[in-house]
Amino acid sequence: MILVDGVPILAESDSSSPSQVVEILAALMDHPSLLSASHLFKSTPERGFSISEESGLGSSTQPKCVYVFQSEYATVDPAFVDVAGTDEATTCVGLVIRNRSNGKISIAHLDSPAVVEMGLAQMLSQTSDPNLQDEMDVHLIGGFEDASLKRTNRSDAEIHGKMDGYSLPLCIKLIETLWRRREKFHIQTFFVLGHNTRRDADGHAYPIITGFLVETSNGSVLPACFDRTSRCPDEVVRRIRITAHSDDPTWTGGLLETYHTQDDKFIIAPCYWSRRQLHIASTLQHLSDSQLLLNCSTSPHAEGPDFVDNLRRQFDYIIKHPHWSETFPKRQPRVFERNGQGGWRRCRD
Repeated sequence: MILVDGVPILAESDSSSPSQVVEILAALMDHPSLLSASHLFKSTPERGFSISEESGLGSSTQPKCVYVFQSEYATVDPAFVDVAGTDEATTCVGLVIRNRSNGKISIAHLDSPAVVEMGLAQMLSQTSDPNLQDEMDVHLIGGFEDASLKRTNRSDAEIHGKMDGYSLPLCIKLIETLWRRREKFHIQTFFVLGHNTRRDADGHAYPIITGFLVETSNGSVLPACFDRTSRCPDEVVRRIRITAHSDDPTWTGGLLETYHTQDDKFIIAPCYWSRRQLHIASTLQHLSDSQLLLNCSTSPHAEGPDFVDNLRRQFDYIIKHPHWSETFPKRQPRVFERNGQGGWRRCRD
């Protein structure tokens, strides 16, 4: 169930159909309270976030942060974590769910409609009580207008089939999944699609905001960007998992889990990259920057300045470590715990 200002959002039509979901999405885009929240969110200064991964750097205590990459999710307890966040989203959508009763927050970086249902179930399994009808505050941020929402009179067959763009199908699937579940989802921020779109002189569309953070003490959400030191721990290995997990026979779908809520630790499960991944890395590493953008991005015009560099560092790692067992000896996970300053350090055997 989806609510705004405590009132359920319903479609005009009575039939349960995909077109009804599009009506609900359009209603959310035009809702006065959500429009006001979008204007406020857009006008809020972006917070730059930096944190040291090494325990020996600096003496002051830093905010305890949990960062999630594309295809990942994490559920955090305010008792252990000050800030949770993500960035680098173009056609992806960030989802925040906060349980009003226990204060637990789950954050995800969703990149495909295919992972939405299982991903939401993963998030709710750690935040909700199955014996209660939980009240959840929800924030959706990301994606941009790479396809139009105005054609709401399309047939159900069209909606079930291939749609233009990446952001719109993802948003439709998100709304459909939230709407059909039993929990009460109170939408607080709906900064997606047209609300998150700017255009240059040539008409190219870009997202206005590509990242955000959540302050766990009160659930407030702010625009944010993270530098390389704060996209930790195990940045490169976790980036590789995003592309390699599709070849991993142990992966069962859904979102990748790396953070363990109860222990406040990152536990990076073994990731099995194949010879195909090595071949892909070796081939792509020889492409020019512009070719890499065209081959590896869903939105080449909209990527951040370090997109290509991040790709090349992943390719370098796979080429230097062609066998996954070098990274995960004896098939053991890579475990990280808090250091004395709020960052992360690797636990050694």
